[in-house]
Amino acid sequence: MAAVLQTLTKKKDEWDSAAMLMMTYQKAKEGGLDVIQTYVFWNGHEPSPGQYFFEGNYDLVKFVKLVKQAGLYVHLRIGPYVCAELNFGGFPVWLKYIPGINFRTDNGPLKVQMHKFTEKIVKMMKAERLYESQGGPIILSKVRMAPRLHGSTFYSFL
Repeated sequence: MAAVLQTLTKKKDEWDSAAMLMMTYQKAKEGGLDVIQTYVFWNGHEPSPGQYFFEGNYDLVKFVKLVKQAGLYVHLRIGPYVCAELNFGGFPVWLKYIPGINFRTDNGPLKVQMHKFTEKIVKMMKAERLYESQGGPIILSKVRMAPRLHGSTFYSFL
């Protein structure tokens, strides 16, 4: 069973403290949960093209390591689409200025940008040895596009 805890819901000093660990992670574990799900918010981690940010409550590596320290696993939801969790579905606003881009569809320009971001996150997690196969807590990474496809377009997308 899993609980959802977003890195953006607390200030870093709150989720970095022993009190926060006891209050959240340990209570989750005591309640029978063994997995913490968290989104990776693309718009926060890449506010400008190619300019990455992983500080404060965007410190994804620290967040994952704290979950491991509490003896829990991580379901890393890389996005890029995070539904109504954030404005613009979590997509960076700069994407809309890329010629030919179309959101939540089978779109070449969007896929190129998604690949760059996803690869950045996966490489970062691997470099820190955070995947379960490396002894880390990440047991699942998920990329979710939530495409708006219908009919034959949907089937060709699959």
